Order: sequence, then C-alpha cells, then structure tokens
Amino acid sequence: MKAKFNKAALLEALTLVGSVVPSRTPKPILQCVRITADKNGVSICATDLEVGISFEITQVEVQRRGNAVVPADKLTSIVRESVDEVIELEVAEAAMHIRGADSHFTIYGHDARQYPAMPSFEGKADLEVELGNLQEGVELSVFAAARESTRYALNGILWEVHGKKLTLVATDGRRLAKSIVTLASAADAKLAEQRIIVPAKTMSLFDRIGGEETEKVTVRFVDNQIVLAAGPVVVSSKLVEGSFPKYEDIIPTDYDKKVTVRTEAALSAVRRAALLASEESKGIKLSLSKGSLVFSSRAPEMGDAQIDMAVDYSGADIDIGFNPQFLVDAMRVIRAEEFDLHLGDADRPGMIKTGADFLYIIMPVNL
Repeated sequence: MKAKFNKAALLEALTLVGSVVPSRTPKPILQCVRITADKNGVSICATDLEVGISFEITQVEVQRRGNAVVPADKLTSIVRESVDEVIELEVAEAAMHIRGADSHFTIYGHDARQYPAMPSFEGKADLEVELGNLQEGVELSVFAAARESTRYALNGILWEVHGKKLTLVATDGRRLAKSIVTLASAADAKLAEQRIIVPAKTMSLFDRIGGEETEKVTVRFVDNQIVLAAGPVVVSSKLVEGSFPKYEDIIPTDYDKKVTVRTEAALSAVRRAALLASEESKGIKLSLSKGSLVFSSRAPEMGDAQIDMAVDYSGADIDIGFNPQFLVDAMRVIRAEEFDLHLGDADRPGMIKTGADFLYIIMPVNL
C-alpha cells in the first residue's frame, strides 16, 4: 500500500476512528486501525468487537493498493504533530513508513488478515433521519444513560419508532431523559413492534460525526446489530440485550406546580449554588414561592450559598432538593432559551420539559 493524504482529512479520520480503540485489551490488534487502499480511496476502521467504525477518505492519491494494521495511538500522534499539508503512508512487509517533507517515521504493525471483519452498509435502509436532528436527539438523551450498570439495558438508549417519529429514552435509575426526533420519512412498519436498545457508547460516537446538519443518516437493523451510515462514515454496533424499564409509568401527569425558567440563568444559578453543597448530601435546594425561585446550599463548617431568581409563579410554596450535577447535565444540552419546571411534592421527582420533544425526570435528594 502507498498513498498520499491531505493531513487534515487523515487526522479527522484517525481522531474519530481512534475513539473506539480500547485503551486496554488482551488482544493487541484491537489497539490498531486497519487502513485499506483501493481505486476508490482509503478506508480507515477500528473496532473493540462491540462497536466498529469506518471512515472513507477521498482526499487521497492512491499509488498502490493494499492493507495495513498499525497502532492507532502512534499513527495519530505522528500525523497530529506533522507540519506538512501532505503526508505519505507506505507499507512494506510488516512496517509502515510515514513521510513528510523533512521527516520519516517507521512503525510496525500486524497481519491485516488477522483484523476482525467490519460490517458494511448494504441493502435498503430501515429508516432515514437528518444528521442534525439525530445528533440533537442523542445529546438530549445519552447523558442520562447508566455508565456501568449490571442491568445491561440501562447502559443503552431505547429506540421506539412510530411513523415519522423516533423516540430516544435513557435512564440510570435516578433520572430519565426522553427526546423525540423527526425522521426524514416514515419508517418500516415492523420497527413499531420492537423496543430496540442501542449502546450509549455507539450513540455518543455518532454524535461526534461532522457534516452538514441536513445530511441524511441511513439506518439498518441486521440480526442483533445496528448499522448507521452518514457520508463517509459507517458505524456498526451490537444491540443491548435485556428489558428496558417501562418508562411511561414514571412520567408524572398530575403535577400542579409549573414555572418557566431561562435556561442560561438557571444553569448559572445551579452551578453557583453547588459550590457550597455539602459532601454528605451533594444536593442543592430549590425553593419555589410566589414570584421567586431560590437556589441554595449549605455545608457545615464551610458556609452557605443563595441565588435568587424572579419568576412568574403564583402557586403553592415548595422546597425540594436535587443533585446539582443532574440538573447541569440537562440544562447544558437544552438548546431552547427557556424550559418548564414541573413539580409535585417534595418527595416526588422533578420534571423538565421543552416543547413536545424533550422531557427529563430527576429524583429528589434529602438535604
């Protein structure tokens, strides 16, 4: 294999593809990327056996076709530090030579035939959605997914498809985020009968893909896998097995306290109040009364904090505690200038809504 690359295009591909490369693994070959050069361009891919990604580079001059498997971190570091606009990669036997105007690096790789096979996007799409819409839906839900739960279903995002609407739901048991994405066209009717759980890692990866917001993302479900394609990128992943909680049962429908809050102001108030939250409760108090919403915290032997906000509210008073980080996580991804805060009693969850497409449930904490 021998090819000349535009440095920026090569680095973009390596950075995105390298994000799935495991830092630790009993299989050293998984810490590599596979590079395949053919007449159409160069494909760079990586996998951790759960999630895989490939990136097709067209800003390249292929002089000799072939394959290479080399350590992802070394290659990415060399390309990142390069001062050249054009970088040449050449493979001879087990070595890759990386050349610039004044530099020559040699790194050793693995037999390309030993690298795991990667699914490609073949066949008719089960659904299509604009990249910008999908990425916004992911941002509004993925943060609430569990990180390392023994209930494997909580490590993923539930996909529910009905007509031209895709509902994404994530929860870690203490909070729940639900976003609704409008599809480019009505999805296959068979998907309406399925509760599909996609790993949160896969969705976070897709959220980092660059491109025009109006670019189409095509999605296929094959056996127990999801395959997504957007422009030069194809992401494949195993689906999460397990039963996702019946989230509809915990969404309140009888709350009588509602206040509209400016997103940026509330985010600032929560962050400031959290500066003196106690280590024991790790919570802040929201006190809602006529015309006022107060964010406060108190820590023994340290001090207290209070941030006042004027609001349009005339209902009953309520004091309720929340984990400030859980509030921050939601507020920093809300794109709307305002959101509605719904409350019931002090021992019931709080609910944040923006229009009909985003809902967030957060459990209270004792202060």
